[in-house]
Amino acid sequence: MSDFKYGDEAISSREVMIALPAVTVGVGILSLPREIALLTIGADGWIALLVAGIMITLITWMTSKLAASYPGETFLSYSSKLVTKPISILFSLILVMQSLLLSAYVIRVIAEIAKAYLFDRTPLEVISLTFLLVIVYAVSGSRAGLFRLNMLFLPIIVLITFILSLFSFGWIEMDNFFPLFKTGVMDQIKASEISGLAFVGFNILFFYITLVKDTKKVPKASVYGMLMVIGLYLLIFFVNLGVFGNAVTGNLVYPLIELAKEIEIPGGFFERFDSFFFVIWIMSIFNTTTMSVDVSIYALQPFIKLKKQTLLFCMAPLIYIVGMIPEGSIEVAKLGTFIGYFGIISSSSITLILFTISKIRRGRKKEDATK
Repeated sequence: MSDFKYGDEAISSREVMIALPAVTVGVGILSLPREIALLTIGADGWIALLVAGIMITLITWMTSKLAASYPGETFLSYSSKLVTKPISILFSLILVMQSLLLSAYVIRVIAEIAKAYLFDRTPLEVISLTFLLVIVYAVSGSRAGLFRLNMLFLPIIVLITFILSLFSFGWIEMDNFFPLFKTGVMDQIKASEISGLAFVGFNILFFYITLVKDTKKVPKASVYGMLMVIGLYLLIFFVNLGVFGNAVTGNLVYPLIELAKEIEIPGGFFERFDSFFFVIWIMSIFNTTTMSVDVSIYALQPFIKLKKQTLLFCMAPLIYIVGMIPEGSIEVAKLGTFIGYFGIISSSSITLILFTISKIRRGRKKEDATK
């Protein structure tokens, strides 16, 4: 059973709802429209996004339902009851590895994008290190404070996305959405598969629900959180497609940033809206990285008896080194694809295994109780 050292370390189901889109919506959405446009025709990509979103939302609900069934217990505690402690430790290490790889990848990508669009004379290594140091500073503080930062930043991120979409309407051409329903079944399956990689992040539910007091509300809140992600992804995809068309979107590295470069704010308040947009979007990437780093520390603490700050300082160089390993954008993209598949497959598999075993055991207890 977990005990709260500080009263403010407890979080609410609403904070969990906000944390899911905060940790999920990161660097992946910047290039997601391109990945979908390469595989689909016209606006058919919305089907792939919706299918992937619904499937991940179902897995998210199962994850939250599982963790909420063991209120106050850590992942190591309740999973050990279901699959023995050695397997539970293995599952924990897999989830830790997933979070650390995601953190390293995001730090590298944010440095690549910042160098391309903002700091063209600053070395890549310096940008990555600077961002990592900010992350370390944030994670070393209160865990509940990270959730409150999510609640502060997410509305700003959603607002800037709606502003971007609003000022893009004048550039949208309806012909770019046609023809409809012309994409083959195999291409739709592949597009759904690629879309699913952009939903990595629900694994935080395995660990953070132990901090929630009103656990009964968490499954519904987690579904609402993922529905927010689906809605945001669909909006961004449709706006990109409407402005650039399928062929152009498929040839842009970061369609969302390129869209921001095309926007002109009436009155000339911003000459370069893309710079302003990117600075705001860093908030989203900051949320993704802080939560990923923090959840990996939280997952390791039950069987590595070190203080949070000590563990963080040990892990930070490892995250930096892994992020700097890829040489060039092609290797970075390959790393991102690997992390996406690894994250979705590992988190979903662990959820399905534990959720199924938990249901079977609870069913048997009910049968024994009725006899």
